[in-house]
Amino acid sequence: MKKVLLVINCIILAVGTCGGPLVMRLYFIKGGKRIWLSSWLQTAAWPINFIPLVISYFYRRKNNNNTTTKLILMTPRIFLATIGIGILQGFTNYFYAYGIGKLPVSTSGLLFATQLAFTAFFAFLIVKLKFTPYSVNSVFLLTIGAVVLALRSGGDQPEGEPKIEYILGFVMTLASAALTGLIFPLVELIYKKTQQTITYTFVLEFQTLYCFVATVLATIGMIINKDFQVSLFLFPQFEYYVHIYQTKSAHKT
Repeated sequence: MKKVLLVINCIILAVGTCGGPLVMRLYFIKGGKRIWLSSWLQTAAWPINFIPLVISYFYRRKNNNNTTTKLILMTPRIFLATIGIGILQGFTNYFYAYGIGKLPVSTSGLLFATQLAFTAFFAFLIVKLKFTPYSVNSVFLLTIGAVVLALRSGGDQPEGEPKIEYILGFVMTLASAALTGLIFPLVELIYKKTQQTITYTFVLEFQTLYCFVATVLATIGMIINKDFQVSLFLFPQFEYYVHIYQTKSAHKT
């Protein structure tokens, strides 16, 4: 069962990692401009986790043969720490969405891959990661790739986009990679300090909570940015047709 769950999660992660940036970039290519909306969508599916969580609860209750099964496995300390991770994830999503909006997928993908270097650096500081020749080689190659890309950044700048916007997208994507590299070691540190067995249910609870917090943060950003005015129109074509309809209605009046 553990291997099956691991394979399923790896497949879902691979599909999301590959397809997510493409769909998000398509939105911006078609004229979309809502950064907070794009960051909100990255974690908005967190309620789906309730399905396996409910199944897990009844499974544990059946095996225990009593009614003392805990509904929530997280302790108050882990709960508070997870909220902090969720806030970091919320800003990570925003930076990443901003970068996707300004850079081609190939460029943003390579830049975001530098999270491995940031992960190794923060893991060394936070959880005392031991470096191996393989990890050092991977970090070196990815870092050099990002540097070369930065030196040749003018070649893939989208047509009509100001240089300052492209550079800002470059910086935002690196910031997203850095925050992601910080989050991973922090999560591992939380797992080490939890003083309880790390089960699949516990991990799902952790993911559900921090995705919920990240979604709330993006929702606040959408409210401030007034994104809810166009939240039903994910592609600007819809806004165009609505504008035409309103114009015709006004003329008839």
